[in-house]
Order: sequence, then C-alpha cells, then structure tokens
Amino acid sequence: MDVAAVKQFLVGLQQAIVARLAQIDGAAFRRDEWTRPEGGGGVTQLLEEGGVFERAGVNFSHVAGSSLPPSASAGRPELAGRSFQALGVSLVLHPRNPYVPTVHMNVRCFLAEKAGADPVWWFGGGTDLTPYYAFAEDVRHFHRTCRDALAPFGAERYPRYKKWCDDYFYLKHRAEPRGVGGIFFDDLSAPDFATCFALVKRVGEHFLPAYVPIVERRQRLAYGERERAFQSYRRGRYVEFNLVYDRGTLFGLQSGGRTESILVSMPPRVEWRYDWKPEPGSAEEKLYTEFLVPRDWAD
Repeated sequence: MDVAAVKQFLVGLQQAIVARLAQIDGAAFRRDEWTRPEGGGGVTQLLEEGGVFERAGVNFSHVAGSSLPPSASAGRPELAGRSFQALGVSLVLHPRNPYVPTVHMNVRCFLAEKAGADPVWWFGGGTDLTPYYAFAEDVRHFHRTCRDALAPFGAERYPRYKKWCDDYFYLKHRAEPRGVGGIFFDDLSAPDFATCFALVKRVGEHFLPAYVPIVERRQRLAYGERERAFQSYRRGRYVEFNLVYDRGTLFGLQSGGRTESILVSMPPRVEWRYDWKPEPGSAEEKLYTEFLVPRDWAD
C-alpha cells in the first residue's frame, strides 16, 4: 500500500474542490491547519456566510493512533487493538438558497497494523445529495455522474453502491431517507490496491461535475421566508443523521479528532417543529411524495 500516493491525491483533491467552490461563491475559504496529540493532523477549509454557501466545509485529515476506535473495528473485530492510520477528504456544503441542495462527499483510506502480521488496508467513500425543493433533472444528473464514475469498474458497481447509499443514509427513527442518495461504499480492498485506489480517485474527481451544474442552474432562483423555513426544518434531519448514525462522525469523535473540524458538517441554521406536516399538494409535500422514495434515478 502506497500511503504517500494516497495522501498526495487527497491533498490535491481538497485544493481543487476548494478552488472551484471559491470561484463559484466569490468568497475565500478560511484555512486551518491542526495537529492531533495522538498522531497526525489535517487541514480544515471553511467558508461561512458566502455569496452562495451559507457554510461549506472541506476537510483533509491524516491521523494515526495505537488502537482502532470501535466505530472502525465494529465490522472487523479481528482488527481491534491494532494501530492505525486514516486518511481522507470529507466535505459538506450547505448553500443559502433552498433551491440548491446540500451535498456530502468523502473518500477515505484506512491502514491497520500489528507487529508480526501483514498490514490490513481498505478504502471507503461516497457522495449523496440532500435537496429541499428538488428537480428531477438535477437528481438524474447527479446519479448519472456517479454511475459514470464507477463505469470502468463494472456495470454492477453503481446499482450496488446506490443501494448501499440508500440503506446507509436512512433515518430509521423517522422511517425516511436523508435525501435522494447517490453512492456509498466501505471495506473496499479487492481485487487489489491499484484498482481500489483508481475507483476512489474517480469518485473524488467526479464530485465537481456531479454537483456544480446543479448549483449553477439553481443559485439565482428567487425564494422567501417560507422556503427558508422549510430548508431549516429539513436540515434538522441532517443533524439527526450525523449525530445518531454517521460512522465518520463517530470515528472522528472516538479517535480524539478535532471537534471543530468534525462538526463543520452541521448546518448553521436549523429548526425543529413539533409534528409538522406539509400542506397537501404543496411544493414541500412534493419532496416527500416524489423524491424521498426509492427510484432508479440514473435510468
């Protein structure tokens, strides 16, 4: 496993994404470099109260420790107690305009080591879209770009990773998906390092082509207080998922990561309402009836 090559790619990916988002927004990102006492560190790049993005966080981290946290070893109990390295880029973008969807993307690599044993490595990642006022052409574009990213690795890869995403980004206590999905994968280590790394690179490199055209189509649509209120209400689902279910958030907190960087994914303004229901026939109801349902968007 070539950790240096993975790190070089991830650092470049963060820089490329931040540069394009800053160009779209017209504002510069704040850059924070941080270190972790147990080993490693990272770079958090953040934009708040921009022209397009109310909050945009793009993180790179490369951390190390003497023992894998429970969130990383739950599916691999035989690795508990091994030292580890974890590298990744993770981002969440919360645009101000409710017609522009929130989006998440991350690509990551783990290495677990133990004296006298071969190192164990695997990749994970994915990207998913969380609209408030959704447009079918946007969702189709996002999913088709995800499908194109995975196409060189077999036609079965996209439907498998799409279902994995649908299953993962699901709020069981609400009995509803977080958004309209995308792709998600974890524990990727076959057939070999080169193939897995190539797949992860394509996922990362296809993020901007998947998301930027949606931003460009929707960022100037007019909206009012009603749309902002619904956006704030639906953002509450985002917070619930991240704090209750998200393995990346749990890994970061359990491994002693930098809390400010971990929680940069949270939206800046959120609202919870008691037993709220959308008006029948409204644009808000349309999100539930037409988009927060299982669909084969790519086809």
